[in-house]
Amino acid sequence: MAEKFDVIVVGAGMAGNAAAYTLAQAGLNVLQIERGETPGSKNVQGAILYADALEKIIPDFRDDAPLERHLIEQRVWILDDESYVGSNYRSEEFNREPYNRYTIIRAHFDQWFNKKARDAGALVLCETTVTNLLLDGKRVIGVATDRKGGEIYADCVILADGVNSLLAKKAGFHDEIKPRDVALAVKEIHFLPQETIESRFNIGEEEGVVIEMAGKITAGMMGTAFLYTNKESITLGIGCMLSDFKEQQVTPYQLLEKMKDHPAIRPLLAGSEMKEYAAHLIPEGGYHAMPQVYGDGWMIAGDAGMFVNGLHREGSNLAMTTGKLAAETLIELKEQGKAWNARSLARYQAKLDDSFVMKDLRKYRQAPAIFEKNPHFFTTYPELLNRAAHTLVKVDGVDKKSKERSIKSAFVEARSRLGLLGDAFKMWRAFQSR
Repeated sequence: MAEKFDVIVVGAGMAGNAAAYTLAQAGLNVLQIERGETPGSKNVQGAILYADALEKIIPDFRDDAPLERHLIEQRVWILDDESYVGSNYRSEEFNREPYNRYTIIRAHFDQWFNKKARDAGALVLCETTVTNLLLDGKRVIGVATDRKGGEIYADCVILADGVNSLLAKKAGFHDEIKPRDVALAVKEIHFLPQETIESRFNIGEEEGVVIEMAGKITAGMMGTAFLYTNKESITLGIGCMLSDFKEQQVTPYQLLEKMKDHPAIRPLLAGSEMKEYAAHLIPEGGYHAMPQVYGDGWMIAGDAGMFVNGLHREGSNLAMTTGKLAAETLIELKEQGKAWNARSLARYQAKLDDSFVMKDLRKYRQAPAIFEKNPHFFTTYPELLNRAAHTLVKVDGVDKKSKERSIKSAFVEARSRLGLLGDAFKMWRAFQSR
């Protein structure tokens, strides 16, 4: 092992692999360090792969990447205890190559992505924990690891080590992560025959469906749930803010078990065999929870920088994009003969600000606080919407005008006219930039 590298990348998830691959492709001397036994062994994403972000890094990734199904249908369900109100979008355009989104198994995909980085020239160390950043004053000059003689030096360190980045916290680059800014998500993978999945979800070979869910399924807590189809398995999970779990004394496992028993979900899992259970923290504090992401000799990418769009359930594309932009910043500065100090690395922030990443996070910057302070969006409104749908669909001899009056009265009784107006304004603020 060389005593010093151009760049050390900490982490072999989406952001770390994107950074290491991009740097190695440009000829830089890169060391990537992963604490897991293999890349992907510590990652618990659902998972959806957004093709556009990866295509900008590896244009021909479809030739050999371990992809499960391309998604042709998006469903959104708002659930109460026994029913759901939903919408779906299905398009034959999503069945035309190049496909836009895929389901993946992270353990397989991350190993593939990391091999691309190794093939490009990156040196990868697994089963190695970075214990501290090495500092010369305020400048990062390398890392200390748990290996014997484990101090390794570099001109820059990219932290892509996940939401709970202890390295950044130890170095004082960000404060302690607040429970209200992270979600604790749990997931299971249930195996079924391929033909059963395709029949059950009305899809063809290699086609997939994603279902995003919200409402009473999270027991009044701020959170969402999901269900994705793989080739021979179904991935489902649920996540809520860590602060809510602490306050309500509900375990994620209990929430997941209740979710699986919901009348709308139980039939989709019938006859399946559960073979994997995992939990993971997801940064969902949004724009206002983001730390400084660059400084003298260091940068932060992916979950470690709070780069997750919780409202649209997007994370992997933000991770890959931020890893790529961090690497491109270093490459450009090296070509221009500029030092990798805080002043020059501010270019990374400029690139982020000009990308969809910061534009989307800024657009929804009010949403986390609004939903945190208004739990009735996850309880009262799902009930009202489902009861309204039930009232309208049920044929019972009651005239439609009376039904409409009954629905309107139920909404006013539950929230009042002023409350309804206030809630409409809050929703507008949550989804509209100002």
